[in-house]
Amino acid sequence: MTAAPSNERLTILKITVVAALGGLLFGYDTGVIGGSQLYFTEYFKFSAAEQGWAVSSALYGCLVGALIGGYLTKSISRKYTLILAAALFTVSAWGSGIADSLNELAIYRIIGGLAVGMASLAAPMYIAEIAPPRLRGRLVSYYQLAVVIGFFIVFLATYFIGGGDTQNMSPEVLEALHKHNVEQGWRIMFWSELLPAGAFFVLLFTVPHSPRWLVLKGRTEEARAVLARITSSDQEADAELAEIQASLTNSPAPNMAMLFGKGIGFALFLGVMLSIFQQITGINAILYYGAEIFSNALGYGPEDALKQQLWLGAVNLIFTFMAIYKVDSWGRKPLFIGGSIGMFVGLSVLGLTIYTGQMGVISLLAILVFIGSFAMSMGPVVWVMLSEMFPNNVRSVAMSIAVAAQWLFNALVANSFPVVNESTLNQSGFNGALPYFIFASFCVVAMIFVWKLVPETKGKTLEEMEALWSAREDS
Repeated sequence: MTAAPSNERLTILKITVVAALGGLLFGYDTGVIGGSQLYFTEYFKFSAAEQGWAVSSALYGCLVGALIGGYLTKSISRKYTLILAAALFTVSAWGSGIADSLNELAIYRIIGGLAVGMASLAAPMYIAEIAPPRLRGRLVSYYQLAVVIGFFIVFLATYFIGGGDTQNMSPEVLEALHKHNVEQGWRIMFWSELLPAGAFFVLLFTVPHSPRWLVLKGRTEEARAVLARITSSDQEADAELAEIQASLTNSPAPNMAMLFGKGIGFALFLGVMLSIFQQITGINAILYYGAEIFSNALGYGPEDALKQQLWLGAVNLIFTFMAIYKVDSWGRKPLFIGGSIGMFVGLSVLGLTIYTGQMGVISLLAILVFIGSFAMSMGPVVWVMLSEMFPNNVRSVAMSIAVAAQWLFNALVANSFPVVNESTLNQSGFNGALPYFIFASFCVVAMIFVWKLVPETKGKTLEEMEALWSAREDS
């Protein structure tokens, strides 16, 4: 019996929400460092370089996780890769809270990074392979929505764990609260991740395998059973199954020459560059070091800085919702280009207020403009495009390379930001504004790159995207 269309949509939504929890944990695990570092840096008495390593160590785990994730998603399935990631999230959350040295903290953060890298590859890939073409942009965007929800929840958690509203507290109470946060508060911030990690692990056992992975493994009847659950008729399920089989039958086995050929090689180049631009425009420097920026550059105290982080999370969330409802109607390129312009404006204004020593409300608004512009453009759009631009037979390998590039540059930015920020050139020559001017310039480059080189993928099936690259290969 064929499910009614409403049941089909509900089934797809349920599967998407469960898979997108990998994005929530991505946001939670990477966002928890923003508030906790205010206190563990003081607890361990870290230098700027040690602080950079404590923050960025997880990102090198993300890089490795993305690289091995390509093999895992193909060999053990997208679903089981996500289950493994959920287990690693749990280990990292507990271990980071009990760490008593830089090395211990870095090890557990790297374990969490492995989980994030695997999930950041497997979750959008899995969602894209479940989703019908007319809804794929929106459903894959739910992954980015989950990422920003994770950031918002962890900003909320660190705010309340850090003491909440401190406006009416006496100096004595503030001092005692700060001492508690330095000794224990940052540990509780890490442990707060245990609840969503456990929920993700359990719920993953309720979702099916990707039908495209099942066909890849020769499990055709199982693939048809999954397609019957997520399509509106038996005829639609059979047609989609035939299209997947034809795509895999007509596509040669992936090899290095294919990956770097005129067709797929160009798609891989675009995917890697989109990933790099998403990072070198500064989003994670702002999110990871947001509390420190508010505390040092804008003059807020540590506990108040946690409160200001909530603004970042809220704006990120609101504008991601906007992107979700426009990505399938406006298209990927217009959102990306428009958002890049907004990011450039926000970063430029922030840099100018810092350079001229006029930090204040305008600086905060500039950060929020930057965050909002990213949230409705590069944030969701890059994940959507990466999940849909590669052919079936090379999707695991190509996405693995593109996502690994994203994490490599994420780590480089996070590791270098505190060093550049404290450099003599920045402090003496730019009054602390240099990083923001650099990020702004990359926004312009990203906008021109997408405008000139990246094709629009709105409304195309995954197999139609494959035909696009095949035509380029044959030209």
